[in-house]
Amino acid sequence: MSKPAIGFIGLGLMGSAMAGRLLDCGYPLTVMANRSRANVDAAVARGATEVATARDVAAASDIVMLCMDTSASVEDRMRGPDGVIAGLRPGGIVIDFGTSLPSSTRTLGAEVEEAGGHYLDAPLGRTPAHAREGKLNIMAAGDRAAFDSVDPVLQDVGENVFHLGPLGSGHTIKLINNFFGMTVANAMGEAFGMADVAGIDRKSLYDVMAAGPLRSGMMDFMAAYAIDGIPDQLAFSIQNAAKDVGYYDQMVRDGGSTSIMAQGALGALSEAVARGDGQEMVARMVDFHVAHMTGEDED
Repeated sequence: MSKPAIGFIGLGLMGSAMAGRLLDCGYPLTVMANRSRANVDAAVARGATEVATARDVAAASDIVMLCMDTSASVEDRMRGPDGVIAGLRPGGIVIDFGTSLPSSTRTLGAEVEEAGGHYLDAPLGRTPAHAREGKLNIMAAGDRAAFDSVDPVLQDVGENVFHLGPLGSGHTIKLINNFFGMTVANAMGEAFGMADVAGIDRKSLYDVMAAGPLRSGMMDFMAAYAIDGIPDQLAFSIQNAAKDVGYYDQMVRDGGSTSIMAQGALGALSEAVARGDGQEMVARMVDFHVAHMTGEDED
């Protein structure tokens, strides 16, 4: 059987790795330029077709995939006379692989359904390296029949593919996941800062904490930088972390509640972004917390 035609919008670090994997698997691929010209050129050199607008991407595709930075970016590519919805094929399926606000996802889903298509949210876990190997974690949600129809494609890019329920469930779980992870990361950053203030060796602190139930992958990512000076074991920027925790906080407020725990991580991440550190990896929040705890940020 012939493979479905795929359209891909958002060839950043993760998106370009996923596009490469789809080309490796023999899928016809249509792309458009967004910010990463070099990544578009690389995909075209490997056989992808470039078009000018999101509408053109949709018109050429059975499945449209988006891997964008924010809900606003997704909405911009979906709507308008040159948007995905305007060019959607009857029965076409759109998949948002980014980390978006569930309220935005559900609204776009209704608009896609009205246009005769289906919308799935499918945020990702793991790294671009995993994407190149087809080993992502994919947290999909939405219409079950639509998911089943694209599941063979998702299995080509993901090692662990979940269907988590109604539309928006994937984005909800991803935001809870990232809120928890970034709260742990910032708590560990402050722990190393307090160790410095108290004159405690960082590795001694880590060894004790890691010997008990507190040990986690996130602790190890932060320790890799704090102790060994390796900042990029977790390839996730402070700017993206601040966005995700901000979306989590917005999701809580949309639900009529407030988050106590999100405020500490969100405040620290947002301040780091405001200081110009947004493009640094999250592990470098150790430096932020050390400076805060020792008073260096008051100089």
